[in-house]
Amino acid sequence: MRHYPAFLAPSNLSCLVIGAGEVGLRKIGTLAACGAHKVLVLDSQAPSARMATLAEAPGIHFEQREFRPSDLEGRNLVFACTSNPKLNAKIGCLARERGILINLADAPEKSSFLVPSTVEQGPLTVAFSTGGASPAMARRIRAEMEEHFGPHYGLFLRLMERIRPMVLGMGRPTPENTALFRSLTASDLLALLASNDRQAVETELANILPGSLSGRIAELLDGIC
Repeated sequence: MRHYPAFLAPSNLSCLVIGAGEVGLRKIGTLAACGAHKVLVLDSQAPSARMATLAEAPGIHFEQREFRPSDLEGRNLVFACTSNPKLNAKIGCLARERGILINLADAPEKSSFLVPSTVEQGPLTVAFSTGGASPAMARRIRAEMEEHFGPHYGLFLRLMERIRPMVLGMGRPTPENTALFRSLTASDLLALLASNDRQAVETELANILPGSLSGRIAELLDGIC
Protein backbone atom coordinates (compact mmCIF):
# COMPACT_ATOMS: atom_id res chain seq x y z
CA MET A 1 0.00 0.00 0.00
CA ARG A 2 1.30 3.42 -0.94
CA HIS A 3 1.00 6.29 1.51
CA TYR A 4 0.15 9.91 0.79
CA PRO A 5 3.03 12.10 1.99
CA ALA A 6 1.97 15.14 4.01
CA PHE A 7 3.27 17.52 6.66
CA LEU A 8 0.82 18.15 9.50
CA ALA A 9 0.57 21.25 11.68
CA PRO A 10 -0.25 19.69 15.09
CA SER A 11 -0.79 22.93 17.00
CA ASN A 12 -4.59 22.64 16.69
CA LEU A 13 -4.83 18.85 16.68
CA SER A 14 -5.92 16.81 19.68
CA CYS A 15 -3.41 14.00 20.10
CA LEU A 16 -3.38 10.85 22.23
CA VAL A 17 -0.27 8.80 22.96
CA ILE A 18 -0.75 5.47 24.73
CA GLY A 19 2.54 4.20 26.11
CA ALA A 20 5.39 6.37 27.35
CA GLY A 21 8.27 3.99 26.77
CA GLU A 22 11.18 4.69 24.44
CA VAL A 23 9.02 4.73 21.30
CA GLY A 24 6.26 6.79 22.87
CA LEU A 25 8.73 9.32 24.21
CA ARG A 26 10.07 9.89 20.70
CA LYS A 27 6.55 10.59 19.44
CA ILE A 28 5.81 12.93 22.34
CA GLY A 29 9.10 14.78 21.93
CA THR A 30 8.45 15.36 18.24
CA LEU A 31 4.90 16.54 18.88
CA ALA A 32 6.13 18.99 21.51
CA ALA A 33 8.88 20.26 19.21
CA CYS A 34 6.30 20.89 16.48
CA GLY A 35 4.10 22.99 18.75
CA ALA A 36 1.40 20.48 19.67
CA HIS A 37 -0.38 21.68 22.80
CA LYS A 38 -3.28 19.25 23.07
CA VAL A 39 -1.49 16.00 23.88
CA LEU A 40 -2.72 13.42 26.39
CA VAL A 41 -0.22 10.71 27.33
CA LEU A 42 -1.38 7.52 29.06
CA ASP A 43 0.79 4.87 30.70
CA SER A 44 0.12 2.43 33.51
CA GLN A 45 3.64 2.96 34.84
CA ALA A 46 4.95 5.97 36.71
CA PRO A 47 6.47 8.60 34.40
CA SER A 48 10.18 8.42 33.68
CA ALA A 49 12.39 11.44 34.22
CA ARG A 50 12.21 12.18 30.49
CA MET A 51 8.42 11.96 30.52
CA ALA A 52 8.22 14.25 33.54
CA THR A 53 10.34 16.80 31.69
CA LEU A 54 8.18 16.59 28.57
CA ALA A 55 5.03 17.00 30.67
CA GLU A 56 6.32 20.40 31.77
CA ALA A 57 5.71 21.70 28.25
CA PRO A 58 2.41 23.54 27.75
CA GLY A 59 -0.31 21.21 26.57
CA ILE A 60 1.50 17.92 27.28
CA HIS A 61 -0.55 16.14 29.93
CA PHE A 62 0.41 12.78 31.48
CA GLU A 63 -1.97 10.43 33.30
CA GLN A 64 -0.81 7.22 34.99
CA ARG A 65 -3.68 4.86 34.18
CA GLU A 66 -4.95 2.33 31.67
CA PHE A 67 -6.41 3.30 28.31
CA ARG A 68 -10.20 3.67 28.07
CA PRO A 69 -12.18 3.76 24.79
CA SER A 70 -13.62 7.11 25.87
CA ASP A 71 -10.10 8.54 25.63
CA LEU A 72 -10.54 8.56 21.85
CA GLU A 73 -13.37 11.09 21.93
CA GLY A 74 -12.42 14.27 20.12
CA ARG A 75 -8.97 13.03 19.09
CA ASN A 76 -7.43 13.70 15.68
CA LEU A 77 -4.20 11.71 15.98
CA VAL A 78 -3.58 8.60 18.07
CA PHE A 79 -0.29 6.80 18.68
CA ALA A 80 -0.46 3.29 20.16
CA CYS A 81 3.01 2.65 21.57
CA THR A 82 2.48 0.11 24.34
CA SER A 83 4.46 -3.12 24.73
CA ASN A 84 1.19 -5.08 24.46
CA PRO A 85 0.43 -6.00 20.81
CA LYS A 86 -3.16 -7.00 21.64
CA LEU A 87 -3.84 -3.65 23.29
CA ASN A 88 -2.29 -1.77 20.39
CA ALA A 89 -4.45 -3.75 17.95
CA LYS A 90 -7.58 -3.01 20.00
CA ILE A 91 -6.78 0.70 20.05
CA GLY A 92 -6.22 0.56 16.30
CA CYS A 93 -9.62 -1.02 15.68
CA LEU A 94 -11.41 1.47 17.91
CA ALA A 95 -9.68 4.41 16.26
CA ARG A 96 -10.46 3.22 12.73
CA GLU A 97 -14.12 2.69 13.65
CA ARG A 98 -14.23 6.34 14.70
CA GLY A 99 -12.38 7.63 11.65
CA ILE A 100 -9.37 8.71 13.71
CA LEU A 101 -5.86 8.61 12.27
CA ILE A 102 -3.93 5.91 14.12
CA ASN A 103 -0.25 4.95 14.21
CA LEU A 104 0.58 1.51 15.60
CA ALA A 105 4.21 1.35 16.65
CA ASP A 106 4.39 -2.43 16.20
CA ALA A 107 2.18 -2.79 13.10
CA PRO A 108 2.88 -0.16 10.44
CA GLU A 109 0.90 -2.18 7.89
CA LYS A 110 -2.25 -1.66 9.99
CA SER A 111 -1.61 2.03 10.65
CA SER A 112 -3.55 4.75 8.86
CA PHE A 113 -0.43 6.92 8.89
CA LEU A 114 3.29 6.38 9.35
CA VAL A 115 5.82 8.60 11.07
CA PRO A 116 8.71 9.04 8.63
CA SER A 117 12.38 9.34 9.39
CA THR A 118 13.47 12.96 9.17
CA VAL A 119 16.56 15.10 8.78
CA GLU A 120 16.27 18.71 9.94
CA GLN A 121 18.44 21.73 9.34
CA GLY A 122 16.79 24.98 10.40
CA PRO A 123 13.66 25.47 8.27
CA LEU A 124 14.52 22.40 6.17
CA THR A 125 12.83 19.09 6.96
CA VAL A 126 13.56 16.11 4.74
CA ALA A 127 11.20 13.21 5.45
CA PHE A 128 11.34 9.70 4.02
CA SER A 129 9.87 6.29 4.69
CA THR A 130 10.41 2.71 3.62
CA GLY A 131 6.74 2.00 4.26
CA GLY A 132 7.69 -0.20 7.19
CA ALA A 133 9.61 -2.55 4.88
CA SER A 134 13.01 -1.92 6.44
CA PRO A 135 13.61 0.33 9.46
CA ALA A 136 17.30 -0.58 9.16
CA MET A 137 17.45 0.85 5.64
CA ALA A 138 15.60 3.94 6.85
CA ARG A 139 18.36 4.47 9.41
CA ARG A 140 21.01 4.10 6.70
CA ILE A 141 19.24 6.57 4.42
CA ARG A 142 18.90 9.01 7.30
CA ALA A 143 22.64 8.83 8.00
CA GLU A 144 23.38 9.51 4.34
CA MET A 145 20.95 12.43 4.25
CA GLU A 146 22.41 13.92 7.43
CA GLU A 147 25.82 13.88 5.78
CA HIS A 148 24.50 15.50 2.60
CA PHE A 149 22.18 18.11 4.11
CA GLY A 150 24.64 19.81 6.45
CA PRO A 151 24.10 22.93 8.59
CA HIS A 152 24.77 25.18 5.58
CA TYR A 153 21.37 24.21 4.17
CA GLY A 154 19.70 25.59 7.27
CA LEU A 155 21.77 28.77 7.05
CA PHE A 156 20.85 29.25 3.39
CA LEU A 157 17.14 28.84 4.12
CA ARG A 158 17.32 31.27 7.05
CA LEU A 159 18.89 33.75 4.65
CA MET A 160 16.12 33.17 2.11
CA GLU A 161 13.52 33.68 4.84
CA ARG A 162 14.91 37.18 5.28
CA ILE A 163 15.43 38.00 1.62
CA ARG A 164 12.05 36.83 0.34
CA PRO A 165 9.78 39.33 2.17
CA MET A 166 12.14 42.18 1.34
CA VAL A 167 12.03 41.35 -2.35
CA LEU A 168 8.27 40.80 -2.42
CA GLY A 169 7.79 44.10 -0.62
CA MET A 170 9.46 45.97 -3.47
CA GLY A 171 6.43 45.51 -5.72
CA ARG A 172 8.40 44.09 -8.63
CA PRO A 173 6.72 41.94 -11.31
CA THR A 174 6.38 38.28 -10.36
CA PRO A 175 8.58 37.01 -13.23
CA GLU A 176 11.43 39.23 -12.02
CA ASN A 177 11.10 37.93 -8.47
CA THR A 178 11.00 34.34 -9.71
CA ALA A 179 14.17 34.88 -11.72
CA LEU A 180 15.89 36.47 -8.71
CA PHE A 181 15.01 33.65 -6.33
CA ARG A 182 16.19 31.07 -8.86
CA SER A 183 19.45 32.97 -9.28
CA LEU A 184 20.01 32.85 -5.53
CA THR A 185 19.41 29.10 -5.31
CA ALA A 186 21.59 28.44 -8.37
CA SER A 187 24.43 30.60 -7.05
CA ASP A 188 27.49 29.61 -5.01
CA LEU A 189 25.87 30.86 -1.79
CA LEU A 190 25.29 27.36 -0.40
CA ALA A 191 28.95 26.39 -0.79
CA LEU A 192 30.15 29.75 0.50
CA LEU A 193 28.00 29.40 3.61
CA ALA A 194 29.43 25.91 4.13
CA SER A 195 32.94 27.39 4.10
CA ASN A 196 31.83 30.31 6.32
CA ASP A 197 33.40 32.80 3.89
CA ARG A 198 31.61 35.98 4.97
CA GLN A 199 33.31 38.27 2.47
CA ALA A 200 32.57 35.97 -0.45
CA VAL A 201 28.94 35.62 0.67
CA GLU A 202 28.58 39.41 0.80
CA THR A 203 30.06 39.73 -2.68
CA GLU A 204 27.76 37.06 -4.10
CA LEU A 205 24.70 38.72 -2.60
CA ALA A 206 25.77 42.13 -3.89
CA ASN A 207 26.04 40.67 -7.39
CA ILE A 208 22.57 39.14 -7.31
CA LEU A 209 20.31 41.30 -5.15
CA PRO A 210 18.64 44.48 -6.45
CA GLY A 211 20.69 47.60 -5.76
CA SER A 212 18.14 48.88 -3.25
CA LEU A 213 18.94 45.91 -0.99
CA SER A 214 22.72 46.14 -1.20
CA GLY A 215 22.83 48.29 1.92
CA ARG A 216 21.01 45.61 3.92
CA ILE A 217 23.39 42.72 3.32
CA ALA A 218 24.95 42.99 6.79
CA GLU A 219 21.44 42.87 8.27
CA LEU A 220 20.58 39.84 6.17
CA LEU A 221 23.67 37.96 7.33
CA ASP A 222 23.40 38.84 11.02
CA GLY A 223 23.69 35.61 13.02
CA ILE A 224 24.06 33.54 9.85
CA CYS A 225 27.58 34.13 8.64
